[in-house]
Amino acid sequence: MRIAIVNNFFPPRMGGSAYVSDTLARHYAAAGHEVLVITAAYGGALPVEERDGLRIVRLPSWTLPETRISFNFDITFALKWGNRKRVFKLLDDFKPDVIHQHGQFFDLTWQSGLWARKNKVPSLLTLHTRLQSPVKLVHGVFRVLDALVVRPITAYNKPTKVVAIDTVFDEYIKKRYKIPDSRIEKLAVGVELDRFTNLSRSIERDRVRAKYGIGDGPLIASLGHVIPVRDRLNLIEALPMILEKHPDTKVMVVGGMYFTAFLDRAKELGVDHALICTGTLPKPEIPGILAASDLEIHDLQGFGIGIASLEAMAAGTPTVIAERGDYFPSATITNGIESLLVKPGDHQGLAAAVHKLLDDPALAEKVGQAGKQWVFDNFDMPKICEANLDILKSIAGKA
Repeated sequence: MRIAIVNNFFPPRMGGSAYVSDTLARHYAAAGHEVLVITAAYGGALPVEERDGLRIVRLPSWTLPETRISFNFDITFALKWGNRKRVFKLLDDFKPDVIHQHGQFFDLTWQSGLWARKNKVPSLLTLHTRLQSPVKLVHGVFRVLDALVVRPITAYNKPTKVVAIDTVFDEYIKKRYKIPDSRIEKLAVGVELDRFTNLSRSIERDRVRAKYGIGDGPLIASLGHVIPVRDRLNLIEALPMILEKHPDTKVMVVGGMYFTAFLDRAKELGVDHALICTGTLPKPEIPGILAASDLEIHDLQGFGIGIASLEAMAAGTPTVIAERGDYFPSATITNGIESLLVKPGDHQGLAAAVHKLLDDPALAEKVGQAGKQWVFDNFDMPKICEANLDILKSIAGKA
């Protein structure tokens, strides 16, 4: 089967959807399928690259200025003169049996959707980001964009199936895009669990602490790009209370710094000395940092449970999350078992949850191991990849 993968985000660009689409593409190729990846140019990446059984074509692009509208994030678009013809030519030559698109508001999704409609080729659209914001004005702009741009284009292209990666996305797709349940597949993201096996927490603890000059106090990892919907502000608000009881605590923020209000607030509260900001790190370094940490905390605004939280759990690191327990339709989180759940904006409750885990190592170990088992039971990436492949085969008539 010939499968075209389309995503504006793809490695070397970092991020959740880039990671997912790359992993899926490699899985499809390893399963014997011919795979073409169409993405936007990024950094110094080659315009055409062949690796892992994939042919990757990166089209000329431009990057949206880092503003609140773009989540203060480097969002790359391929809306350049001649790119539509390039996309159509690539697909004409490749003759895909099916297209797997990622991201409902990306121009490459729209262009490949037009080609799929014209050529009557089935497509699967996976949504990774909801157009929502904690800033009311920006949230209003997003609603207008969804209603006047994304919904009409999606309705016109009419992807054969749409993937809802969680319960909230399922509700969002039905409400914002009026897509019926019959065209929605409920399928979570996955984690490459082999990256988190054979980790020695004691060895990683010593290595990471030596590398970053961290003492023997508690280490809280906060993994993932800092953007308005994951701004770390609530963690900073809780930090004075955490430091009052555990004065040697350090918070390691790992990811791109696209929204730095938390740094200003940390200085105002006099807790900036407890922060270590590493920026974006290579993927192989992440498991060790998570295993070295006593806790992982970053999903605090009720905008979902991301891959970073799942990776922390896979490493056996206890997490504190501000999200509903039924966020994933087939895998419920029980508060106090797989994770500690708090309310968005409740920094006092967050500090109390941190104290609860730091003051009771046996409980922290129990929560860490339960979370690890929960992820291993429900989010094994090869199984998720195979489920995606089954959908592609079904809509392509290759099942």
